[in-house]
Amino acid sequence: MLLNSDAFLINQDTIELMRNRVFELLEKRGVKMSHPEVTKLLAKAGAKVDSDAQIVRFPRAFLEEMIRLAPERFIIGAKNKDNQLEMPCKGDTFYVRTGTGAQSYLEPNTGIFRKVTISDVSTLASLTNKLDQVDILSTPTPSDVPPQSADVHAIKTVLQNTHKNVWIQPYSQKSVEYLIKLAIVASEGEEAMRSNPVASIIACALTPMEFKAMDLEVILQASNYGIPIFACSLPSAGGTAPITMPGVILLSAVEILAMHVTAQTVKPGTPVIATPLFYSMDMATGRSMQSSAEAIQGGAVAAKFIKAAFNIPTNATGSGCDSPDIDGQCMIERTLHTLLVALSGTDILGNAGNIEVATTISPVQLVIDNELAGMVRRIVSEMTFDDEAMAWKDLLDIKPGEQFLSSDHTYRHCRDAFKPQAFIRQERETWKNLGSKDLVARATELLQSLLKQVNAPEMSEDMIKEMDLIVKTADSHIL
Repeated sequence: MLLNSDAFLINQDTIELMRNRVFELLEKRGVKMSHPEVTKLLAKAGAKVDSDAQIVRFPRAFLEEMIRLAPERFIIGAKNKDNQLEMPCKGDTFYVRTGTGAQSYLEPNTGIFRKVTISDVSTLASLTNKLDQVDILSTPTPSDVPPQSADVHAIKTVLQNTHKNVWIQPYSQKSVEYLIKLAIVASEGEEAMRSNPVASIIACALTPMEFKAMDLEVILQASNYGIPIFACSLPSAGGTAPITMPGVILLSAVEILAMHVTAQTVKPGTPVIATPLFYSMDMATGRSMQSSAEAIQGGAVAAKFIKAAFNIPTNATGSGCDSPDIDGQCMIERTLHTLLVALSGTDILGNAGNIEVATTISPVQLVIDNELAGMVRRIVSEMTFDDEAMAWKDLLDIKPGEQFLSSDHTYRHCRDAFKPQAFIRQERETWKNLGSKDLVARATELLQSLLKQVNAPEMSEDMIKEMDLIVKTADSHIL
């Protein structure tokens, strides 16, 4: 199967078959939704709601109408507008998002695994400012703040320390309003946020085909404020989803489309990014794997299918690993993940910096993933075959035995290549003289250098005080 073929991963006939099956499942089987306000809006718009059973069914005509209301293009904002992201991603490249929700932290110098602290969250936010291949910052879970409002503390910290978009993951229904208030302050007001939303937010299905009140509240509030929504399905093949990947893909698409049309019902034109994040259960151990061959393939196919079938930008796991350490398995798994998902045409590749099935975050791994993303971006980029790129004049003029090193054409393009900073390109003797350091050691040194350079975005004292008050109020209310 050719990589550049339209049939790569999934062909058009299969896309049509799966698209029809998604519509049929939503119309006949429906989904469970536990949020009376949202289901009333859906019923008024044309969905079929069984209030007693909390089941919502979506007629095909209703689904197609809501899909048409979605924006063809939109902006994911950032504190520094130079870091705004246009969706869908232009051309043959992609954006990169860090991993979310990790509770463990791998210390760069000691190699010690420990719980994440709020200081670690600040460090990761600052580091992201200096990683030119990383575009969206998701947050790990700090352990040294009140657990019920840990999401509010984490989001305040990253909003005050990064120039890039912040990906919000709420931990409870009560926290949603405070998270959005923080985003409004960081965006410098509601109107400013509508044109440049410095935060995006995730809403998740409770697989299979159920939606908690918290995630429907996310869709309700985010839609009203124009905040981009990552509509996320988290199926585990053989556990919460069928064991076969086509079944997992179908289930995931049903859940994502249900969230997408719900957002358009609440507020037509709401920006939504489809987010199929796949796992597969290892039948020998019962553990969910993120980077098995099946999970990698399924995630890539799902992202391509959903984008092609419903015209929704996509975000999929594009990094991460199942290995508990930064070792050879870790590097192989994330390289396969990044390359295949990038080739699928996915707009955003997530989980940079995460290891151990997204339960641990490593700043060193994030530095390496930044390098990996840059290399993969170059690999999947389209070549231009004009006379300059083909060195046509030089090839016509070159005499037998001559070289290209001193040509003007080489001079013009000698700095075009992607230059990773942590990868070694010296011969063995030079490498030995520099200490025979491996990739992890070199990335650790690069990390320390980057952390010395970082600067937080400018934020007024009044904004900082207002955000502190929001967190204090959230602690009082949620606790």
